[in-house]
Amino acid sequence: MKKRNTKPENKETKQNGYAGRIFLEHVALNVEDPVSMASWYCENLGMNIVKKGPAPANTRFISDAKGNILLEVYNNPPNDIPDYASMNPLLLHIAFMVDDVEKICRKLTAAGATVVDDMSITDSGDIISMLRDPWGVPIQFVKRDKPMLSK
Repeated sequence: MKKRNTKPENKETKQNGYAGRIFLEHVALNVEDPVSMASWYCENLGMNIVKKGPAPANTRFISDAKGNILLEVYNNPPNDIPDYASMNPLLLHIAFMVDDVEKICRKLTAAGATVVDDMSITDSGDIISMLRDPWGVPIQFVKRDKPMLSK
């Protein structure tokens, strides 16, 4: 009797040569106050804390509203925190897809964010604006003319 292949067909395996799925799970930032930062992102951007770690690192994993990706913020070691406020935001920024760039920017500046670049329209028709959160981390808001990801 011929042995039957019981492995399910895996589209990802064919594409990347790895016997399993590969998806972006999280991006991590070493920050001064991960507890306050995570709370601010949850209160102002509808994110959710999905995992908490103890002091002194106080790691927080926060997800976007749909649970598609995580942002990890932690304080470890405390003396190696990048100076996000002095970085060019094109070196590092967190980008959020939104329905109304102007509205979210108004809300966030009232909550302590600062404007880096006012709202503009790119050559491809995207509406974008760059802010810094209260800890200096660059955050970009974009409404794509043609969305690149599913909503």
